[in-house]
Amino acid sequence: MASAGGEVVVVDPAAAAVAPDLEQHAPRLTPAGSGGRLMAELLGVFNGLTERMGEDVATSSSWSLLFRALKLALPALRDAAGGRSLARALIVAASLADLQMDAEVISAGIVRQAMDAGAVTMADAEAQLGQGGAALLRESLDVKNAPSRVDVADEEAASAVRNRILSSYDVRAVILELAIRLDTMKHLDGVPKHQQRTTSLEVLKVFAPLAHAVGAGALSKELEDLSFWRLYPQAYAQVDQWLSGQEDDCKRVLATCKEDLLQALAADEELRHTVSGFDVKGRYKSRFSAMKKLVKDGRRPEDVHDILGMRVILDHRAGAGDGHRACIRTHEVIKGMWKDVPARTKDYIARPKGDGYRSLHIAVDMSEPEPEGKKRPLMEVQIRTKEMNDAAVFGHALYKGCLADPEEAKRLKDIMLAAAEVAAQHLRDEPATGDQTGVPAAAAAAASAGNIERAFRLLDKNGDGRISMEELTELMEDLGAGGKDAEELMRLLDDNNDGSLSSDEFALFQKRVELKAKLEDKDDEYKEILKQKLQKVDDTGLIHVYRKNLSDKLVSG
Repeated sequence: MASAGGEVVVVDPAAAAVAPDLEQHAPRLTPAGSGGRLMAELLGVFNGLTERMGEDVATSSSWSLLFRALKLALPALRDAAGGRSLARALIVAASLADLQMDAEVISAGIVRQAMDAGAVTMADAEAQLGQGGAALLRESLDVKNAPSRVDVADEEAASAVRNRILSSYDVRAVILELAIRLDTMKHLDGVPKHQQRTTSLEVLKVFAPLAHAVGAGALSKELEDLSFWRLYPQAYAQVDQWLSGQEDDCKRVLATCKEDLLQALAADEELRHTVSGFDVKGRYKSRFSAMKKLVKDGRRPEDVHDILGMRVILDHRAGAGDGHRACIRTHEVIKGMWKDVPARTKDYIARPKGDGYRSLHIAVDMSEPEPEGKKRPLMEVQIRTKEMNDAAVFGHALYKGCLADPEEAKRLKDIMLAAAEVAAQHLRDEPATGDQTGVPAAAAAAASAGNIERAFRLLDKNGDGRISMEELTELMEDLGAGGKDAEELMRLLDDNNDGSLSSDEFALFQKRVELKAKLEDKDDEYKEILKQKLQKVDDTGLIHVYRKNLSDKLVSG
């Protein structure tokens, strides 16, 4: 954006990340030294991650694995880099959970950060995560090191690395490395400039396209923008100045349009019979994508027609046709709301692309009525069924990410999906018959419980309905504390003084932890609101006047 004097200022895109809520809602860290604080930290992190995970990956084995990973990583990372390593590991874990990764990936992400910090060995990781988790870690390290073996500035070499990574490694290891790379890109200030450029070039040429290929579009855009900013700061500043000038208005328009469209689709009689639900996503063009249109494609700013975008995903009812008619009807609803641009309508459902990509693309003019209305860019709207969208995520995304020709994209898609399916079997639930299945009965019972009961059952290793002093001491030792901390915690929680913790006593502690977290979140919210409001008052000079009056009174007194 421009300064008051007209000079272009480079804006750090890491300060306004695509998913800032991860930072805001990351579990709060507590210093070591007390059994209560250590337990609160463990439970806060465990609860936060399990709430983010999707229902389809919520199994008893998942909770048990995640719990073991946290017990290994929390003490190992707590003192590394002044606690910053632990905070970063938890943000990576939260981003993996938001990407609906399974517990093996999330656990590996936490432990991988501890390994990178030199606090945990591969042997430690294998002991807690098992062979599957350890294999995932090894593959993620291979993915990490793959670009360093070639000159990624050469497009042919970079393309070969991308194809080899996708065809040779578990797709989950790829996504794990992508999440870690994003964290790395946000914390490059402490490394030498040449290393910043090398890392950014690897991300731009290898990892950002990989993120697009595996369907993590938002992650891909953030990686691109962070790399663009590091590698070409002056060019980034120019594009940022252009887009920032209209961004706030356009994002308000997107939010309003999304709500209006959802209401219109839900009210349409024809769609009610063919579609069971809708999902509308809005997006504003990234800085790197805009640069490619202006520089590589040679377009003028007014010819960039997809600065604004929405994607409509229809949950098409089985037996209601192939979905094409529902997409056409959605187009008709949109034309009744806004002015469309017929010349920019592209029906890739009737005429799919070579890689099988199917979607209906239209453009609508969001400008206000002339002559005095505000001029806005066109908004591109993609309309597709859920099945078409799923196919696009693993099919067309590979092709669009410049990773392969259409046939190669389909082959890589099959490899990726097969790898993910095999990996899912590692975390399937087994009958709760004790150690004969390899999954303790307590962990199996925890799968269907809420957070409070689930954590209790994981700590109650012998399944007798109570947490004994021995079980509590073992937990404290895992967290880097000792017997005295366990005794302190037992005295704190054991209301009836029987020497063990019941589920009710443990639940009361959990509720106190959750209340504290809610109050701290609300305090942060109030702080930001007051900061903005008081800053506005300060800008008007009112605070300065008050300060002067107060100063005058003090002097005269």
